[in-house]
Amino acid sequence: MKLKIGIVGCGHLGSLHTKMLAQIPSAELVGVYDVEREKAQRLAAEHGTKSFESLDTLLSGVQAVSIATTTKSHFEVARTALERGVHVFIEKPITETISQAEQLVQMAEAANRKIQVGHIERFNPAILALERLKLAPLFIESHRLAQFNPRGSDVAVVLDLMIHDIDLILSLVQSPVTRIDAHGVAVVSDSEDIANARLQFENGCVANVTASRISQNKMRKMRLFQTDAYISIDFSQGLAEVFRLVDEDDTSIKPTMMLGKIDQGHRKRVIVYEQPEVREINALKYELELFLQAVQTGTPPPVTGRDGLQALQVAEEILRIIKSQKVRVV
Repeated sequence: MKLKIGIVGCGHLGSLHTKMLAQIPSAELVGVYDVEREKAQRLAAEHGTKSFESLDTLLSGVQAVSIATTTKSHFEVARTALERGVHVFIEKPITETISQAEQLVQMAEAANRKIQVGHIERFNPAILALERLKLAPLFIESHRLAQFNPRGSDVAVVLDLMIHDIDLILSLVQSPVTRIDAHGVAVVSDSEDIANARLQFENGCVANVTASRISQNKMRKMRLFQTDAYISIDFSQGLAEVFRLVDEDDTSIKPTMMLGKIDQGHRKRVIVYEQPEVREINALKYELELFLQAVQTGTPPPVTGRDGLQALQVAEEILRIIKSQKVRVV
């Protein structure tokens, strides 16, 4: 049975959500809503669906809603949806403040409704290609650099770009953060345009995270270092590369190439290079499919409201530390 779903927010992201949901067999796209009526009408006409005059009328006819509005309006829209018993997919960051996110999580749990947060890099083909590997990183380095785009400048780069990597790192490390050091600078907007944070975890892992929206060239890369392995991930290319140290007689390894041998006396080991097979997949469509599946089957969504809350808590602490330093380029 198809799940009745609507879209709130008909800007750039909302149009992408509408396009994807219109293609998913398990979804019945009921319609779209935006405070700018003409936007909603254009998008609805483009995809052969209905434009609703109010949020209430849309919510009265759906079981789930995808929220692709500005971050400032996430809370009010999601709260209204949950009050009406509607499941919620909400773009990142989950809300503008931690208290808002906590309230949404509590509401959803009390009403037995799903919240999935749109941390899309969890579904990047390069990350999915690593699913068969046992990842236990001890050091992580990530760079997410972009050219300036006014569309995202209403929030600091930590909430606009870095939060992608914060969420992904938290999901990989699975250990409490014990210390954060951070620096950031506002260059062309009123909030930080470039930031760096160093996260230390209880299990000993350290992550060095850099995000910038004033870069000449785009970059979305992450490197993981763990015992016997180095993993390089290029999110833009959808490419993962793995360098591993394995026993010479390990027949389960089918590397792309062997890079060298290490003789440890009692143990002979080889360095192998692999490019894990990458599935051709649209990350946005896939995460929406998983949201629909979670609602229909009653299983937890892959990125829960609590996951979104945890990423926001780390991001907000990074911002607090940066603001306490009062660094600015004039």
